[in-house]
Amino acid sequence: MLVMERRTADAEQRYGSRRTMTKEKEKKHPTLSEVAKRACVGTTTVSRVINGVEHVEPHTLARVERAIKELGYLPNQAARVLKGHSARTIGLVVPSIADPFFSSCAEALQEIARRHEFLLIVLTTQNEAAMERDAVNTLIQHRVDGFVIAPANSESKELRHLLSRIPVPIVALDRPVAGAIVPSVVADNFVGAQHATQHLIAHGYKRIACLTGEIHLYTIRERVRGYQAAMAKANLEVVLDTSIYDYASCEKTIKKLLQERHSLDAIFTLKNITTVDAFEALQRMRVPVPEKVALIGYDDFQLAGTVRPAITVVQQPIQDLGHKAAELLFAHLKGSPKAAPDSEKSARQQVLLKTSLILRESCGCRMSHL
Repeated sequence: MLVMERRTADAEQRYGSRRTMTKEKEKKHPTLSEVAKRACVGTTTVSRVINGVEHVEPHTLARVERAIKELGYLPNQAARVLKGHSARTIGLVVPSIADPFFSSCAEALQEIARRHEFLLIVLTTQNEAAMERDAVNTLIQHRVDGFVIAPANSESKELRHLLSRIPVPIVALDRPVAGAIVPSVVADNFVGAQHATQHLIAHGYKRIACLTGEIHLYTIRERVRGYQAAMAKANLEVVLDTSIYDYASCEKTIKKLLQERHSLDAIFTLKNITTVDAFEALQRMRVPVPEKVALIGYDDFQLAGTVRPAITVVQQPIQDLGHKAAELLFAHLKGSPKAAPDSEKSARQQVLLKTSLILRESCGCRMSHL
């Protein structure tokens, strides 16, 4: 009997808890009218405050904001969008957020979005055209106010046509959209690669191999151009291999180059993952760096300065790229005269940011001289 009573008491307690939870769920979110009543103003005034409309008296503004805070009122964003208000949302379409470059760009973009009290939606494409198209369509379906995109293929006519039909501001990041009326923010990949190659040549290296993959990407093509320009100016043979896609292919290529009659003096890698693979391959083959083969990589990475020898790299202004892209997008959203969405000259604008050559030991520079 005691056990039954306890069970009954437990059941009543659980039932009571459920009833309490049900009642709490049944509680409605505070409405615009309730905020207006609490602040002793009309609903139009509350709406003006929420939408950031100017010309609201300071004491009225303070009263409404206090009522919003006390009631915990949150605007129904879906309803606001249906009524034609801004979604206060921007998008970012990038190949991958696993790539430190794009994850850093995303953080920089989010910092600016928060400053403007906007939400950021991030979608990835894996550099595939179909996924990119789906990502763009998803953002439009969510009625974003604008978005930033790192194109999978800068030369894609399909992407250019798709973007030309979208009525919101768009900014290209890291890679421009060829022929499209879309402003872009990119690093000067050509000059960055040219300076790195010239630095190796200045050390006296003559047979300098350039290792890369993904030659279809705008950034890689620009870096290859920079390398080729520096080699041509020095009357040196271009040793370019664009078949690198993993460690095995990288190691195979390096072994082949070392076995050739004119051996290898230096390696210039065009992606940080390729730099890591090349460095590891040289270490495994017991090839001294830089005594036997010098190395410079494109893009800095976390361990580049801590391994021995430390790796010289071309460093991109990643934070600046993200910030500039966001600032350019918000300038369009605000209708800045300098960045009017209907201005073809402004839309074709390209912001070109400088890279830096971070000198360490792998290129042949001695630490005492750095």
